[in-house]
Amino acid sequence: MAGGTTARRGTPFSDRSGPDARKGAGAPEPPKAPKGSKAPKAPKPSQRSGPRGPGARLRRGPVLASLAAAVLLAAGGTWVLYGSSWLRVEKVAATGMDVLTSEQVLGAAAVPVGAPLVSVDTDEIEGRLRGRLPRIDSVDVVRAWPHGIGLKVTERKPVLLIKKDANFVEVDASGVRFDTVPKAPAGVPVLELNAGRSPSARRFDEERLLHEAVLVASSLPEPIAKETVQVKVGSYDSVVLELTRGRSVTWGSGEQSDAKGRALNALLKAAPKAVHFDVSVPTAPAASGS
Repeated sequence: MAGGTTARRGTPFSDRSGPDARKGAGAPEPPKAPKGSKAPKAPKPSQRSGPRGPGARLRRGPVLASLAAAVLLAAGGTWVLYGSSWLRVEKVAATGMDVLTSEQVLGAAAVPVGAPLVSVDTDEIEGRLRGRLPRIDSVDVVRAWPHGIGLKVTERKPVLLIKKDANFVEVDASGVRFDTVPKAPAGVPVLELNAGRSPSARRFDEERLLHEAVLVASSLPEPIAKETVQVKVGSYDSVVLELTRGRSVTWGSGEQSDAKGRALNALLKAAPKAVHFDVSVPTAPAASGS
């Protein structure tokens, strides 16, 4: 046909100019890797690490060895402390006694000689000593490695004596009657209680008056205590001290005993020839006689 466009027979009219025209209408190709790079390789089975690999076996070895060493060390230490003859009680020593003897203390303590030192019950020994020997105020039971037990004893100190037949009952500063002795210790006053006719006898019984006497005796300065022969108690507020060389002290009640002790000490120094002292009012002490 003149002046027109002639199409080839059998070829449809379409635009086939593009990459699809050259390769067809299939799926797109995957992106190519950059030049010079390699795809990662999967690790071989023999190179894999994990709980069952050779690294775990190497780590478990030192741990098991350390645990075994610790067990052996603990077992050896237990045997040394309890089973061997190296750390057993061979010697027991007592110190700090004034009246009690070492034989008395060691006998009452009953420390198990030959027993493992670590197994000795120190609290039980302390309880036995204080129960069997009331003179003991406190005791410190210590292990003296490798073979000893030490007993550090503190005895009670009498501040007052109570006459009982031909003997004397010792009383400490806490009012504890801890021993009976046939002879009065030097420098400890004897209690004389004459409160039967006191108007306050019903209110203040003998135990209360004994407490007051102990309070007075324990508050005396040491030089005065050594010169005090008797503590006379007629009632709660009538306490009199009898000193050596025929001297006497009107004390009053057990109240303000510390202040009264200081006042009496000052009076004795200021009036050494006086025979009577009154400290019932410690802020106004008095001395008389010569």
